[in-house]
Amino acid sequence: MHRQSNAAVANKENMLSAAGFKVVPANTPARQSAMVSLPPHKFVRQVRNDKVFYTYADPTICTCVYFGNQAAYSKYRQDVFARNVTAVETPDAPDTPMNTVDWATWAGPEEDPWGWYSY
Repeated sequence: MHRQSNAAVANKENMLSAAGFKVVPANTPARQSAMVSLPPHKFVRQVRNDKVFYTYADPTICTCVYFGNQAAYSKYRQDVFARNVTAVETPDAPDTPMNTVDWATWAGPEEDPWGWYSY
């Protein structure tokens, strides 16, 4: 099994943020529990209300989950190719039915990881 170095993960996460992924900290017990259900440092493609989005869980560096729509994921891939990085990740897991993950855990009173997907 291939493990990425902390520097490689941090670089990837900088690129995710630059591409438009939103960082949501796993700062409550419910979010930490939900994050454990996602594969660490891997993209997971999700479909919600007929819209595609991607998650990327990081339990080791930021203890957070990155949320991005198709545009953010496409921008990330373009940036990776532009930097001549040879390995671009694709989702590692098949589409996950939304009813298997408690996504309400990630929305708090100050933040709505779903609201910004409706553009």
